[in-house]
Amino acid sequence: MSRYNLIDEPWIPLRLLTGERAEWGIRDTLVRAAEVAVIEDPSPLVVASLHRLLLAVLYRALEGPADINQAKAWFRSGIPVEKVEAYLERWRDRFWLFDERYPFAQIPTFEPRIWRAWTALAAEHNADNAKVLFDHIDVELPGVATEGATARWLLATQTFSVSAGKSELSHTGTAPSATAAMVLPLGRNLHDTLLLALVPQNREILASDLPLWERPPESLNSLKSGAERGIVGYADRYTWRTRSVRLQAHDNGGIEKLAFASGVDNMSIDSLDPMLGYRIDDKKGRLPIQFRARGLWRDFDSLLPDNEKLAPAVIEHAAALTRTQRERFPQSVMVLGQANNKAKIEYWRMERYTLPQALLGDRSIRTEIRQLLSDAEDAQTALWRACKSYARDILSRGEREPDGKDISKFVEQMPATPWYWSQLEAAFHDVLRSYTLERDPNDIRCDWLITIRNTLRAAWVQHSTSVSTGDAWAIRALVKAERAINRKLGELNEEIQKYQTHRKSQEEKA
Repeated sequence: MSRYNLIDEPWIPLRLLTGERAEWGIRDTLVRAAEVAVIEDPSPLVVASLHRLLLAVLYRALEGPADINQAKAWFRSGIPVEKVEAYLERWRDRFWLFDERYPFAQIPTFEPRIWRAWTALAAEHNADNAKVLFDHIDVELPGVATEGATARWLLATQTFSVSAGKSELSHTGTAPSATAAMVLPLGRNLHDTLLLALVPQNREILASDLPLWERPPESLNSLKSGAERGIVGYADRYTWRTRSVRLQAHDNGGIEKLAFASGVDNMSIDSLDPMLGYRIDDKKGRLPIQFRARGLWRDFDSLLPDNEKLAPAVIEHAAALTRTQRERFPQSVMVLGQANNKAKIEYWRMERYTLPQALLGDRSIRTEIRQLLSDAEDAQTALWRACKSYARDILSRGEREPDGKDISKFVEQMPATPWYWSQLEAAFHDVLRSYTLERDPNDIRCDWLITIRNTLRAAWVQHSTSVSTGDAWAIRALVKAERAINRKLGELNEEIQKYQTHRKSQEEKA
């Protein structure tokens, strides 16, 4: 018997513009998207996956956008809700979470050798590849999960599953964009957020770009022999069947057990995801931007458009839509995802940054911000050299040349560099807010260099005050190491002076 239809049941967690929390089904979320501030869930994987589901529905319901003009028309007039409602009614039978023929995002004929706990779907409860990240429910006695929570995790596991190397079916590896940092420009409400991310596609692609629910479930024979195909378009990509799942309903409602194995392998390795930024590797070519331990803000320039077309397409599309409606320019961008090491999830993140309004102009903002980040890296190099000099002299005590590994370990435990980056991260958010259309980029860089200079000096002062004044050898090591800091401070002062002289000259002319 069919049960729990995702179109109607309340399962998508939302924060309304009124500040209230709510859960709505797919229909209400799309039709009433202008009433919603954001999709809100503790898991960034769930948040990203829900956006991708809703975008896939829009691509199919609206049969577009096929070009920027059509996208702009919808941005002016609003989502054609009658098309959304008609589409959902037409495909209503494919959105039942439990159904004999077409259970949503599942393989109805999958009878596993072992039924697993529902925790296999959720990164925060999965004991296979996230053992040290979260507090885990006992996977032997996990209890029963609600239908709504299971539906959210079902989407997240299709979007973010990483290869674990074991499966009842043929091993098919990691989801197409599972380890990348996903980007979403945030509009004034969910309605704008979705349209800002609805990047146009070619009409021929749109016609054959089928999401998971419009495709018949793969047969067990094909899954066992290694089902594979290429990604057709964005709706297909956003709903890719990375894992073969079948939920087992509990007698009293909810889900206790499920079948879980590999799904469909992706042959389109070079296919681009509109939500991802890319970089060029000398050996491997184009690779997606990923979260790193050092913080995504230090790679923020990679999220901004330029002529190389490596930035997330959603950012470029958002700028194109709002160039003539600046009041609807996205004030911030959300970046979501996870980091993994050999199928072991290390952490997940959900970060927000101000999106520079100056993107609406004709300047190369990516180049300007790359320069700011390069300035910070150069100053940190001087700090690192000073720390390395200090560590080498402290360890040697004039008697021996210390091992390079010992020097590296000593430098790693020095707090100067982490403190330097933590202070600059907060300042960088302020810099992004200063990138308006009216602000002079030279003034922005001058202020940033002043911040770097002051932060570099303060980081070294903190280290210096921690050195014992009674240790003559440590004092000598400190004085010697400080030369690298002083050289860099001198360079920064010269650069700052040039900007300040130019600024003063411009003010006098005005």
